[in-house]
Amino acid sequence: MDPQQVLTISRDGLLILLTVCAPILLVVLAVGIIVSVFQAATQIHESTLSFVPKLLAAVGVCAVAGPWMMQTLVDYLRNMLLLIPQAAG
Repeated sequence: MDPQQVLTISRDGLLILLTVCAPILLVVLAVGIIVSVFQAATQIHESTLSFVPKLLAAVGVCAVAGPWMMQTLVDYLRNMLLLIPQAAG
């Protein structure tokens, strides 16, 4: 296995990581901004008010996008396992 293959595999792994994490991160970011604006407008500074909506949004995204995320990770893992004989030989 040459250095170019290692860099390609690493790049693909990071791209899969970003692709799988992006939906959760973006939704939680949007919910956090909305809750922060609401807290600033109403001057309510309750810590659970910022945590619970983010948690519910993350669970909702996992429920909706979870099968796609798992399939993407399984496909990547399958490809990596199939590359083991090529790397060893």
